[in-house]
Amino acid sequence: GVVAVPDERLKKLTEMYNPQKTTPAVVEFVDIAGLVKGASKGEGLGNKFLSHIRETDAIVEVVRCFEDSNVVHVDGSVNPIRDIEIINLELSISDLEIINGRISRIAKKAQTNRDKDALKELETLNKAKEALECGKPLRLVDFTEEDLALLKNFSLITLKPVIYLANVSEEDLTNDNNYVQMVTEYAKKEGAQTVKICAKLESELSELNDDDKKEMLSVVGIEESGLDKLIQSSYSLLG
Repeated sequence: GVVAVPDERLKKLTEMYNPQKTTPAVVEFVDIAGLVKGASKGEGLGNKFLSHIRETDAIVEVVRCFEDSNVVHVDGSVNPIRDIEIINLELSISDLEIINGRISRIAKKAQTNRDKDALKELETLNKAKEALECGKPLRLVDFTEEDLALLKNFSLITLKPVIYLANVSEEDLTNDNNYVQMVTEYAKKEGAQTVKICAKLESELSELNDDDKKEMLSVVGIEESGLDKLIQSSYSLLG
């Protein structure tokens, strides 16, 4: 879905200047179903989803942060850090396969011909490989601009910036439960953002007009919807 970035300034400017047309900034979101353990080996719809993620500029990772016996969890219990780490591991394995494949293709050429460009590429790939084997996403590795220009050719998933989207119950929208706190701490270590959302409430809001939406948000005790916050954060993350 292509969504307009909510911006009060744009509304004010439109009111002031009354232009023939007002065009907001937009962000395109691609909904990719959840990855399961073993996705990198083709479990679930594994590799198909991984190829879709490669085409994006950033990742919004939806993390379950609510208890509800009526909503089954694939692993039988709610544990947001476990869920994040399963996904990160699958994405890392997928990147590692691409890097190992490239290393095996150019290593001989680099070492036999002492080709300057191939040697530089090999050095960068080995640096990336070492990080991934230690369980470190590539976005957390201190690469030079030259390194990043080389790696850009491979559409590596763990190089992409991430927003963690904590999906909570309506009751937890105005205060952080333990799960949200865990995700926020985890994200901080990565220098990533956390946005809180109640998917159930957002679904209800999407069917209302603006006035009813404002009234409902007021009843819940929040000023703007989680979806609006997510759109703004995504736009900001993309620079």
